[in-house]
Amino acid sequence: MIGSFLHFILNGLISLMIWAIIISAIMSWLTAFNVINLRNGAVAGVQRVLETLTAPVLAPLQRIIPPIGGLDITPVFALLILQGVQRYILPALLGGI
Repeated sequence: MIGSFLHFILNGLISLMIWAIIISAIMSWLTAFNVINLRNGAVAGVQRVLETLTAPVLAPLQRIIPPIGGLDITPVFALLILQGVQRYILPALLGGI
C-alpha cells in the first residue's frame, strides 16, 4: 500500500517535470521567433518558474552535452531519461515495497 502511494507520488512528480521541460522548450522557441516577448511580466514570470523547475535536471546534462549548431538538445535527452526512469526504474524499485 505504501509502495503504490509512493509510486503514485513519484510518477506524478516525474510527469510534472516532463511537462515543464516540454513547455519550457516550446516557450524558448516562441521567444526565439518573437511570437512571445519576455518583456511581458506574465510571460517572464512563467519563464522564470519553468527555468527554476527544469534547471536541476537540465543543468547537469548541459555541462555534458554541448549545443549542436546552436541548438540545445539536452531537453530531448532529459525527456528520454525521465521517461525511462518513469517506465522501467521506478516500477522495479518500488515493486518490492
